[in-house]
Amino acid sequence: MSKNDDPSLRPATKLVQGGRRPEWTGDPRLGGGIVNPPVWRASTILYDNIADLKARGHATHDKLYYGRRGTPTVWALADALTGMEAGAEGTLLYPSGVAANSAGLLALLSPGDHLLMVDSAYEPTRAFCNSMLARLGVETSYYDPLVGAGIADLIRPETRLIFLESPGSLTFEVQDIPAITAVARERGVLTMLDNTWATPLLFPALAHGVDVAMMSLTKYVGGHSDVMMGSLTATRAVWPKLRSAAYQLGQSVSPDDCAAVLRGLRTLEVRMQRQGENGLAVANWLADRAEVGRVLYPALPGDPGHAIWSRDFSGASGLFGFTLKGADEAARTRFIDSLAHFGIGFSWGGYESLVVPSDPATIRTATRWADPDPLVRLSIGLEDPADLIADLERGFAAMRG
Repeated sequence: MSKNDDPSLRPATKLVQGGRRPEWTGDPRLGGGIVNPPVWRASTILYDNIADLKARGHATHDKLYYGRRGTPTVWALADALTGMEAGAEGTLLYPSGVAANSAGLLALLSPGDHLLMVDSAYEPTRAFCNSMLARLGVETSYYDPLVGAGIADLIRPETRLIFLESPGSLTFEVQDIPAITAVARERGVLTMLDNTWATPLLFPALAHGVDVAMMSLTKYVGGHSDVMMGSLTATRAVWPKLRSAAYQLGQSVSPDDCAAVLRGLRTLEVRMQRQGENGLAVANWLADRAEVGRVLYPALPGDPGHAIWSRDFSGASGLFGFTLKGADEAARTRFIDSLAHFGIGFSWGGYESLVVPSDPATIRTATRWADPDPLVRLSIGLEDPADLIADLERGFAAMRG
């Protein structure tokens, strides 16, 4: 049993203790244990004899069988992530967040099924639905992220899954997840949430009725912009389907990458707290600027999603967007190109601040993105917010010039 199986432990303690089972961190024959699970690299596992081979079966998370089924380094990360979600049966790891989303959809959907996909979803998720799922005979309908309990009107007899992402990673709408999951349970429909923005620290997904919680561990959990990985954490009812599909698809992750993500996981709570504080400081400053049309950040009282965010979330991460009032593409380019402390690059959730232009109108189908002003997305890192604000000030000066 892992130390973080204790339901009375608070999240920060679980982050520190998760996955550090004695059988993975020490050998009593050597006189004691170590703090971090070692990096177990393995493809072939050797058996004492045929009886030993047969006894191992296809067990995971407790016995070595074949490298693709995992080693203690992999199990330690999965175990720690499972411990962060009350009611979770287990966690599976994938080479990226996109791989986790795709594998989860493949595991839970069959030809002839209907999928309800939120219109604010991450673009690669949409691309997978519109291409591979469509070729496999799964129909996808996109829905307004603000539909709430009105999702009931969109469920068909063949609807098998509702996919959520809250807040949306480009436009930051906050979904009424408890209302949607309540309807889904009544109608016998599964729910899957991309919870990368909040992580279980800020939004425990399964406790709010979600069946499968996905994270891109590349982002906040890894935290250092040097590893790619994704995860699916699921309830007991769904877990066997996900595990079977992962094995059939041959999905596996490197133990070296797992060790890197485990290291990031230990400091997740303090990093997210600081990045949320920094994000709020920068967002409040932007909200008062004449050059800004609006700030898309549910932690701000004026945001349309603030009420639901305040009810369901225990904090905010450092990812948000804002529009440049009356600006054009050239002005947005001048603004971004002039920034010194914001790297121009995809992804987010690392220790460093990032900026990218965003154009959600090109991908929305169920709802219309009608804001005429260009959108900028910021990922606020661990720098001093005063330096970031000074950098943005220079960006505005360059934009006007």
